[in-house]
Amino acid sequence: MADSGLGPSPEGASASPAPAPHFYPFATSPDIIRSHEKDAFITSTLTSQAQSIARSLRGARYAHVNTDAIKRLTELLYFSLTTLLGNRTLGEEYCDVVQLEDDTLLFPSIVRRAGYIVSSILLPWVLQRILPSFRARLRLKLERSIAREQAKKAQKNGSVKLSARKKEAENTFFTKLRIQSYILEHLDSITSLSPIYALSLTTFYFTGAYYHLSKRFWGLRYVFTKKIGESEQRIGYEVLGVLLVLQMAVQGVIHIRQTLASAQESEDDVVSESKTQKDESIPRSIQNPSSTPLLPASIPRYDLTEDPTAVSWIPTGQQRKCTLCIDEFKDPSVTTCGHVFCWTCIRDWVREKPECPLCRQEVLASKVLPLRG
Repeated sequence: MADSGLGPSPEGASASPAPAPHFYPFATSPDIIRSHEKDAFITSTLTSQAQSIARSLRGARYAHVNTDAIKRLTELLYFSLTTLLGNRTLGEEYCDVVQLEDDTLLFPSIVRRAGYIVSSILLPWVLQRILPSFRARLRLKLERSIAREQAKKAQKNGSVKLSARKKEAENTFFTKLRIQSYILEHLDSITSLSPIYALSLTTFYFTGAYYHLSKRFWGLRYVFTKKIGESEQRIGYEVLGVLLVLQMAVQGVIHIRQTLASAQESEDDVVSESKTQKDESIPRSIQNPSSTPLLPASIPRYDLTEDPTAVSWIPTGQQRKCTLCIDEFKDPSVTTCGHVFCWTCIRDWVREKPECPLCRQEVLASKVLPLRG
């Protein structure tokens, strides 16, 4: 009689009971976050060394222009030599955790490991390069469609009296013009992946699994490689999940209120404009729509080259020069991360790539604030 596959047992000897399989507990939120932070520190160190090599070989300008590419390629090399080959990363070894498939509780297959690397490193890089051109095309189409809708609405209001049913249709809140105007105003936020990441992070704080969105997609979880004693029990970060939920709820309520208030203001402006222009004899047309937005003035209001005392509190020297145009500030504007650029420089940069040119933090055009003296 075989004993657990270890060979035949002698006659008369009692079969020893098979050892109970050891269950490795799932890793908790603090250990998973600590592991990813360790990997992030290591990849940042390797990225700095790779940038130094590129700077010494090709020059500082080449290294600055290709900063993001160097960073992504360094991360790809690091995770290919560890995760893709079936090894643990240094962060996973530091925290004694191992990746497993959540459905089979086995080591991840090569397909899942490769899919995780591609979706966590290459896919965001590709989206970051594609989204600016996509937003520019969508913004242009929306502006044209809004201009046509405004011209049609102005022509109807100025030419014929609407029937009661048409007036009721015009007074509905969710009109095509309002929806398109809302999408155009919040295009950067709508096409951003930040809300999805925030929801995934909130779920991680409550469940303690899938810190990255790509791990959730490919079904990869962490387990401890050692038995956790009663005195070593970890606690979760559920309180952070509650705070994130409250933050998103408050931001949602504020956003809805602001949207309703702006819609009401635009409706009041349309009513007052129709009253003041009731006796006009020239009908509005596509050539002269009533609400064509005015473009900002091309002449800067604050040019530190011509007037050094315009914004006197900015120190003299290199701190008065924009890092994008290498010239003194013209209408200096500050991003949410605290860096100052010329208004036209940072506006054009954010339209192409919604991030700070210096620290690479996400920057929306609506959040750039002009500085005044």
